[in-house]
Amino acid sequence: MPTKRDPMTLAQDILAAFGLLTRLPLPPHRPVGAAAAWAWPIVGMVVGGLAGLAGWVTQGLGAGVAAGVVLATQAMLTGAMHEDGLADTADGLWGGWTRERRLAIMKDSHIGSYGVLALLLVTLVRWSALTALIAGGQWAAVIVAGALSRVPMAVLMALMPNARRSGLSQAVGRPAFGPVMTAMVLALGAGTLLVGPVATLQAALLAALPCAALALVARAKIGGQTGDILGAAQQLAEAAVLAALVASIA
Repeated sequence: MPTKRDPMTLAQDILAAFGLLTRLPLPPHRPVGAAAAWAWPIVGMVVGGLAGLAGWVTQGLGAGVAAGVVLATQAMLTGAMHEDGLADTADGLWGGWTRERRLAIMKDSHIGSYGVLALLLVTLVRWSALTALIAGGQWAAVIVAGALSRVPMAVLMALMPNARRSGLSQAVGRPAFGPVMTAMVLALGAGTLLVGPVATLQAALLAALPCAALALVARAKIGGQTGDILGAAQQLAEAAVLAALVASIA
């Protein structure tokens, strides 16, 4: 956790993190900033926990239905911001021929063929993995995936420049080394407690692969990251974590 910060500041960081990454009603808090990046895995755990609870309530309808409820609840809690980022990223990176055109496509609210396919394929992976995990009673995996999948956003923000020089990502800023490392420790610690160290490490390493590939493509095609790139990283990481957990614990 960030050092030499009083409890009130830490509480404000957590509120700022929830204000950025969810649509939950919150008490007044300070503006969103990169210093709160350490708390993003906490947001992921809460979102995963609430979504998992909704799925658990409906598990009598079948694992597939419960998995769908988990995904729907996550989307409602976050305003589907990460799914939107995935679709915009796919449309922009593969739908434009120049850096300027790609960024313009990503900013456009319309969705194209690449975006639709990306949403369908990644959501299918998430749903399939969740179905297997729920069938095996591995509800903790939903919380672990929520925590681990928020870490790549902080990492990419810290390592990559903002490609647009404006927008939400630019407004939040670039987190320092400390908050990013704290986010990693929190996510890995939660995973270790809930599903074990080996499964957690395997999931984290697998999640790093698509996110690293995304970072390389984004750097080559638009010169850095945007809020959409970060949202896409979360979705890819979550799909990878869930798939890894199926192989490890389901």
